[in-house]
Amino acid sequence: MLTEQQKFIRDELSHKSRLVKIDKVIKELGVTDVTDFISDLNALEKEGEIILSKENNIQSVRGCGLLKAVIVSMSRGYCFAKPEGGGEDVYIPTGDAMGALPGDRVIISAGPDEKGASGKVRSVYRYGERTAVGTVKRYHGKPELHADAFYQSPIEITKNKIDAREGEKIMVKVKYAPDGKKLVCTPLRIYGEAESAKVCADAIIDAMGIPHEFSEEVTAEAKRINEAGVTPDDLKGRTDLREWNIFTIDGADAKDLDDAIFVRKSKGGYELSVHIADVSHYVTDASPLDEEALKRGTSVYFADRVIPMYPVDISNGICSLNAHTDKLTFSAFMNFDGEGNLLDYSFKKSVINSKVRGVYSEINDILDGTATEEIKEKYACILPALDDALELYKILDNAANRRGNVHFSSTESQFVLDENGVCAGISERESGTAEKMIEQFMIAANTAASMMARRAKIPFIYRVHESPDPESLLRASMLLRILGVDTRRLGGNPKPSDIDRVLNEVKGKPCEEIVSNVLLRAMAKARYDTEPLGHYGLALRDYCHFTSPIRRYPDTFIHRMLSALVSGESQYSITKKYYGKAQDAADLSSEYEMRAVSAERRTEDCYMAEYMSKFIGEEFDGRISHVVESGFFVRLNNSAEGMVHIEELPTDEYEYDGIATLHGQHSGITYRVGDSIRIKVAAARISTGKVSFFIVNDYPVDSH
Repeated sequence: MLTEQQKFIRDELSHKSRLVKIDKVIKELGVTDVTDFISDLNALEKEGEIILSKENNIQSVRGCGLLKAVIVSMSRGYCFAKPEGGGEDVYIPTGDAMGALPGDRVIISAGPDEKGASGKVRSVYRYGERTAVGTVKRYHGKPELHADAFYQSPIEITKNKIDAREGEKIMVKVKYAPDGKKLVCTPLRIYGEAESAKVCADAIIDAMGIPHEFSEEVTAEAKRINEAGVTPDDLKGRTDLREWNIFTIDGADAKDLDDAIFVRKSKGGYELSVHIADVSHYVTDASPLDEEALKRGTSVYFADRVIPMYPVDISNGICSLNAHTDKLTFSAFMNFDGEGNLLDYSFKKSVINSKVRGVYSEINDILDGTATEEIKEKYACILPALDDALELYKILDNAANRRGNVHFSSTESQFVLDENGVCAGISERESGTAEKMIEQFMIAANTAASMMARRAKIPFIYRVHESPDPESLLRASMLLRILGVDTRRLGGNPKPSDIDRVLNEVKGKPCEEIVSNVLLRAMAKARYDTEPLGHYGLALRDYCHFTSPIRRYPDTFIHRMLSALVSGESQYSITKKYYGKAQDAADLSSEYEMRAVSAERRTEDCYMAEYMSKFIGEEFDGRISHVVESGFFVRLNNSAEGMVHIEELPTDEYEYDGIATLHGQHSGITYRVGDSIRIKVAAARISTGKVSFFIVNDYPVDSH
């Protein structure tokens, strides 16, 4: 985290397009304290903003057109670096890598060549953990690690002091051998048999650097807060809503209930209040709990466990909005007209007492008229509010459709584990009216919170989703045209409504899911930023994350700024307190969100492979979802996905069009995205999460 002085120096140096002597910069900037200045330069070097040479030269990364990047994979003879902020991965020969390994943060020079971007490492400014996770195998009697990710070639195991055995999942320390040419590794930890998804999940958590244990200090702080409960002092100055018929709606197995609602009709419209657990009241700025939450950024969800951002005394205890219990909340009060337009809003610190612990499935039964008498009795006190909530949801949903909210098809998988934690079933997660209703209400509260912060001009963390990159959309359009989709709306700078119309045109067709995934991959990644750049996918100017402070750090952080605002603190005071911290929190939260998503996906792949391992040799119907030069991927109706390697296709010379098709030059057989195909399960490697298929029919059935 840079100080304001360091940022000033960085910005001044960014105007230098070549090496410059330190003495010259000292003179130009009128530096009086050389010791502090050198300290600031060292800090900038550690953050990858400059390169300092032994000859006392400074090179500005921005000014000299260099890139900050992270090494993401390595094979024999080369590695790849991913530039910060996105862009094409850069190919780097090992000889130009300056000894960098996956996870290291580097400064690179890069340029195009005939195969794409290539370059060289100019500096390693921060070393990663230099660890890897993988499976032990033997080659000519010698143990070697086959890494799950990052390292594409086996790594020789040396100094096997903990006796890691073949077939075990282990963590190792990776380094270069004394000759500086090959990689070797030393085992650090044994997880267990690699062909277990649960064991793989343990390893992935460590490999991704996800904190999963709380210190004694943090645990003790959470326990003290929970045991104190809601005190009379906590209620001072709060709006008392305990007599309101406020209620929560969550999944049946949810324990961290951080949002509750109340809806009622008003003259000419509706009143919606969203009540969010007041986590920031308990988790104060820079406290041990706060610092631990910032390191995590988010809760992480796996098939067999949740790694919470806060200890259970906070997440499932004092902050969870359990029914029939007084709870401290931060409430958003909103008024809508009959067309779903937000007329006004206000935010207040409050205390509630939820009347019902609602469950999505039960609420859905009420809304569709299939609820039993027992369920109706449970929800009797809130049935009028539910009727009003359903009406408002439909109005808000129609308003979202009018403004062009993009509706991507959901393909989230749901895993069923047996008593031993082994995956016994898999299906696509369904979302009913109740889930969609709560989502719309949370979007409304998030929008109002963002609007209030922007208008007050206070430091803030917005949830931003920028317009898609035109080149990414062009590639997507080329693929979609092969599927017979009209892509004229995607030209130029399409509005969200243009994307949504394309999705609507394929709704219900066999290619719907593939089209949705193709367009989703073409979208920019949502992230956190201190500038209100808007949310493209939701077609909203104002958006933030306000409604889940138990499981997302940005929500907790912005609660502090909004709390200061509603308490009457001045814009100047809030800016002075949070300006620098907001950007750091936004950057770290974006980074840790990506870490969590990557870990969740890798773990899901392992559970998917574990499930499919029961069906080796069995046949399934599927659809080609993605084509690459080495084969194609097939997605089955149960949402499992596996690859058909080109070596397993009928003997031929196959030409890849670079977009969506493999064409046999002699046989005329063509495999393309969207084709229906019958496959046989060939293999399922749980340790890597990879599933392989054979094709049963030589010719895919074209059914676009």
